[in-house]
Amino acid sequence: MTTPTLITIAPTGAESAKSEVPALPVTLDELVSTARECEALGAAVIHVHIRDAEARPTLDLGRLRDTVAALREQTNLIVQLSTGGAVSDPESDRLRVLDAEPDMASCTMGTVNFGDDVFMNRWEFIVELHTRMRERGIVPEYEIFDLGQLTTLRRLLDKYGPPAGGHVHVDLVMGVPGGMPGTAEALVSCLRDLPDGATFSATGIGRSTIPVMLASLSAGGHLRVGMEDTISYAKGQPVESNMQLVARAVGFARLAQRPPMPAGEARALLEVKSRG
Repeated sequence: MTTPTLITIAPTGAESAKSEVPALPVTLDELVSTARECEALGAAVIHVHIRDAEARPTLDLGRLRDTVAALREQTNLIVQLSTGGAVSDPESDRLRVLDAEPDMASCTMGTVNFGDDVFMNRWEFIVELHTRMRERGIVPEYEIFDLGQLTTLRRLLDKYGPPAGGHVHVDLVMGVPGGMPGTAEALVSCLRDLPDGATFSATGIGRSTIPVMLASLSAGGHLRVGMEDTISYAKGQPVESNMQLVARAVGFARLAQRPPMPAGEARALLEVKSRG
């Protein structure tokens, strides 16, 4: 039997401005509507960044809790909150994200240049995130921006034990200026350093979206797509909606004879417990 494809939708992010990308979902209503439509197309996980009343990135705990509650009430998606926030967010705010009690949360495995900025992830902060998630039963998605961060992940697991649920899932974030390139060669290089038994998704930033999707599918991996990572559907053609990107990912997955994985199967694969 072929392995179904786990599809994650990352609809908003913290980088694009609503004024420049009008289709970006920034209100709670817009986010929930997007989530419902993407789930209907085949997404199983939603990777969430939120915005404030002025559409600016925020880690406000009240808004995060409201977002988690609304997504749980109106979808069956696995709710994964970003602990990265914006590159300027302090560690204390990023740790507090876990107080919103998501199903999953991101855990980035190292510091990386992020365009003109620096996305800081100290070793002590990584350990604290990993430990708190395990104590609260929140399943991490280990975000990998460069090959060496897989070595950091192995060090983390060897020293501090497995994550909540016991299953290791990573997302290879490829094509960020300052990180690894969004190429098939880079993806294959990562595979040999994955922890034993781990699964992976891959995210291609910008123009690397399609090459990374095809490489991940051919290597047995899964997909993350969305307007956090891609705002151009093709050269000179802006993305119209997150649903457009999910539909393309679903089409590629079906061509690879690896249809979308339902949320229930995704929960079993990732060892995500139900929180009601």
